[in-house]
Amino acid sequence: MGNIRFDALKTAWSHIPEVCDSQSYGVIFAQNVFTREKMREYIGSNVLEQLFDIIDDEKPLTRDIADSVAIGMKKWAMEQGATHFTHWFQPLTGGTAEKHDTFFSLSPDGLPMEEFGGSELYQQEPDASSFPSGGLRNTFEARGYSAWDPTSPAFVIGDRLCIPTIFVAYTGEALDYKTPLLRSTAAIDKAATAVVNYFDRNVRHVRCNLGWEQEYFLIDEALFNARPDLVMTGRTLMGHSSSKNQQLDDHYFGIIPERVLQFMTELEIESLRLGIPVKTRHNEVAPNQFELAPSYEEVNLSSDHNQLLMSLMENIARKHHFRVLLHEKPFAGVNGSGKHCNWSLSTNTGVNLLSPGKNPYQNLQFVTFLVNVLMAVYRYNGLLKASIVSATNAHRLGANEAPPAIISVFLGKQLTEALEQIENASAERGIIINAKKEMKLGVGNIPQILLDNTDRNRTSPFAFTGNRFEFRAVGSSANCGAAMLALNAVVAEQLISFKKEVDGRIEKGEAKEKALFQVIKSYIRECAAVHFEGNGYSNEWRKEAEHRGLDCETSVPLIIDNYLKDDVVKMFETTKVLTKAELVSRCAVKWENYAIKIQIESRVLSDLVLNHVHSAAKKYQTMLLQNVLAVKQVFSEEEVKQLNEQDYTIIRQIEQCCGNIIEMVDKMKRLRVEAGAIQEPRERAVAYHDSIVPLMEKIREQADALEMIVDDEIWTLPKYREMLFIH
Repeated sequence: MGNIRFDALKTAWSHIPEVCDSQSYGVIFAQNVFTREKMREYIGSNVLEQLFDIIDDEKPLTRDIADSVAIGMKKWAMEQGATHFTHWFQPLTGGTAEKHDTFFSLSPDGLPMEEFGGSELYQQEPDASSFPSGGLRNTFEARGYSAWDPTSPAFVIGDRLCIPTIFVAYTGEALDYKTPLLRSTAAIDKAATAVVNYFDRNVRHVRCNLGWEQEYFLIDEALFNARPDLVMTGRTLMGHSSSKNQQLDDHYFGIIPERVLQFMTELEIESLRLGIPVKTRHNEVAPNQFELAPSYEEVNLSSDHNQLLMSLMENIARKHHFRVLLHEKPFAGVNGSGKHCNWSLSTNTGVNLLSPGKNPYQNLQFVTFLVNVLMAVYRYNGLLKASIVSATNAHRLGANEAPPAIISVFLGKQLTEALEQIENASAERGIIINAKKEMKLGVGNIPQILLDNTDRNRTSPFAFTGNRFEFRAVGSSANCGAAMLALNAVVAEQLISFKKEVDGRIEKGEAKEKALFQVIKSYIRECAAVHFEGNGYSNEWRKEAEHRGLDCETSVPLIIDNYLKDDVVKMFETTKVLTKAELVSRCAVKWENYAIKIQIESRVLSDLVLNHVHSAAKKYQTMLLQNVLAVKQVFSEEEVKQLNEQDYTIIRQIEQCCGNIIEMVDKMKRLRVEAGAIQEPRERAVAYHDSIVPLMEKIREQADALEMIVDDEIWTLPKYREMLFIH
């Protein structure tokens, strides 16, 4: 049997890139989506108008409408080659789920027929006991429901019609990410519309927009298969850093390798066919790291598209002899991967509420929403961090250009100066701020603020970037919905509080503009602690953040506690996004998921160091010992002493490292058994974090040291210098 590592390299380097024919992107866009244009073709006009009212104005969906839509949807899908249909939902696993049912059926007289009615479109019953529920469902309580989400269009992949749905328990609690996300968009629509009506009574709706930036790594499939840790956990649990990785910054925005470009092209074509408006592609900072970003969409649809894209990436990568790594930190010592979520609010009249206006009154509206977002992030910075933490994202936060595990807001010099002027101004006098251009404070002392008025701060987890906020801390493998539903909910609750305060002042006889201005002034002072313009990586910032009262916890199990704080539970219940029972269940799922992932990693690491590292090191040590004995037979005692001095040193190093590994692996096994015996999910997760994670790092240190000692031909696992560069 040959060396696994070199066999893998030989296979990987022999691939010939597959060719993907390019097509006109405009022609293929949404080919496989049941768009409004296709609805007009396949659904009667009387039903169509009612359906659009359901989609646009949240009118209730009835079975009669579902029956009529199902007829047209089935006809269209079968013309696209679909033979099956499935409810496509997003359980708390973080991925997507689907159960395929055929259109084929038998009539009462035994004749074959194609059948798909409103009942199949409207609702199905997946087994709720087999998905994570955090105790909401028991094994003997299996019933759960998936129900059609008409705001996200159906699509065809291969032979199946996919219908985006929510997923709830028989008792009504949400068992997915989509349900609370939809609740959060409804909450912010209501709260933001009420506030924007201070400025424009014509606004009927406010929607959340999302533009995500998906970072990922690619690796040759053969090399991936030769690394059990990548196969089982998505990251390398050991491996010495390569002499060259990203130090020269030569990969960032560099020429895309031809094999990768072929993969990207096919991914773009298939994404566009499914209505995912992909826009940007480029090399990222780390070797073999890349990024894809689409145009902005409504947050629910955008989140669906991101989940769909991640599945596409994995399937298409295999056709090109790659594997996609969506883990936040697959390789130590180089940049990890995030999913930067660019979030904004817009009205049904086409106004971006986070875009500076052209006159003082419009800027009063802009500053109103800007400052309320600041307040929301300040009040719930711990919750927002909890919404993005995981066993995988914990490796990325604060390392190699990833945002730190402290939620702060970056605004840029110009906006910072503007808010300082507002804070120190009176509502009765005007102020001129000298910046790149003159900004005059008029109504309510709100300046004309220029678009693209901020620099970029890569160390900020939540940065204002001209007309939106960029939530940079979201992990690359995460479901966008987890972070977005939390952000929407806290902003909605904050806007509710803001309106209550302003209305209270107006009822006491204060002019509307002055009331808005005074409340905004007080908010600027109150939320100053979360506003930070400096280097988020510095130790000084951590100390300063603690002094400011921001959440600086780094333990994932303890960060999750934020979901169950009294003010957070009250906020979610006030906005009707999540009930306390749903919050308790989600925390249980998160703690359980954390413990299981660490358990799997520790078991895989034990296997690696015992069956690969230890055995390779001992084999090399035996070769050195044999060499020592052979030298003694040929040379004098004095010559042997000089010749074997280096070998003696290496032999002792190997013995020491191997001994340490055996001792620590045995200890880790004992600790894993102890942690696994803990019944309470939170305490079990804490035990894995506190006792096993640090030990895994120590074992890695010993394994990485041996990698630098053992003969390259004996080492069976692909090394960083081989995995990090596509050939």
